[in-house]
Amino acid sequence: MRISVPREIKPQEQRVGLTPEGVFALTAKGHEVFIEKGAGEGAGFTDEQYTEMGAQLVSQDEAWEKAELLVKVKEPIEAEYKFLREDLTLFTYLHLAADKPLTEALLNSKTRAIAYETVRNGRALPLLLPMSEVAGRLAGSAAAQYLLGTQGGPGMLLGGVPGVQPARVVVLGGGNVGTHAAQMCIGLGAEVTILEGYGPRVRELAERFGTEARVLTSNPGNIRNEIQDADVIIGSVLVPGAKAPHLISREDLALLKPSALLIDVAIDQGGCFETSRPTTYQDPIFEVDGIRHYCVANMPGAVPRTSTVALTDATLPFVLNLAEGVDAALESDPALKLGLNTDAGKITFAGVAEAFPELA
Repeated sequence: MRISVPREIKPQEQRVGLTPEGVFALTAKGHEVFIEKGAGEGAGFTDEQYTEMGAQLVSQDEAWEKAELLVKVKEPIEAEYKFLREDLTLFTYLHLAADKPLTEALLNSKTRAIAYETVRNGRALPLLLPMSEVAGRLAGSAAAQYLLGTQGGPGMLLGGVPGVQPARVVVLGGGNVGTHAAQMCIGLGAEVTILEGYGPRVRELAERFGTEARVLTSNPGNIRNEIQDADVIIGSVLVPGAKAPHLISREDLALLKPSALLIDVAIDQGGCFETSRPTTYQDPIFEVDGIRHYCVANMPGAVPRTSTVALTDATLPFVLNLAEGVDAALESDPALKLGLNTDAGKITFAGVAEAFPELA
């Protein structure tokens, strides 16, 4: 099969779809792999490393045109819509429920699109897991950074010092993002509360964290009570393939400390705070009603080397399966089939159809 990896052109995105070692796993099986020149530079991988593993270097146009299977990291942006076509299978993060223009572009082009974030085995999301771990840890780092007075914060040390109260951190959602955010904040000495709505997961978290964190059932009353004393609120709620629910409304902002910081890690899926909107690392913070919001999209792009290696480790078995034949791969792997979001001009994932009933 002809497999291409284009350079990511979304602003401030330096990850790449495959490592050189991932390329070798494909070329060793006789597949042709095309890498756009410079695609791996941001993650520390040279063109020479790719060619040594059997890849062919091509232009952006050639990467898209030659591909039967195109492996990316982030969803195509508007400048790439022209490359979408009916005989192309796209394998990447898509987050379609929060992106109507891209959904329409995929439907109009009849591109077969498989989303990393909806590949699912039971409750496990194997292709979301590595980036969730990275994003959760980065959320903890952001909490520490933006409490500093030099960053416009209240001038607090996340973990305090002996005799001084540490920051109170509330984590909404105890999945992979929330768990790693909590771990990071606990490690820095913060006082952490995790709110999780799935009963069995509440018990798992309570056993995992013991006395290091408070673990409460997530419901409107508990959320309301806990956010009022929080210095940092980390939103990490996920409904796979669907828009994130709003757990904090604009009216709720009046309940918060004036110095509180909201970190919305669910922003790629629309955000779990009503007042959220995507930001970038270049301009990460904005205020609504005096409350600071940190809503950087594609957070793992800040550590492209770590993220690319972790992502390739997770995606490569699926890429190898798809390379042997997309139809057969989808038929033989139920987890991969759940990743199919659009095909032949139709929406094939329920969460996207619910977000855009007029397109379904």
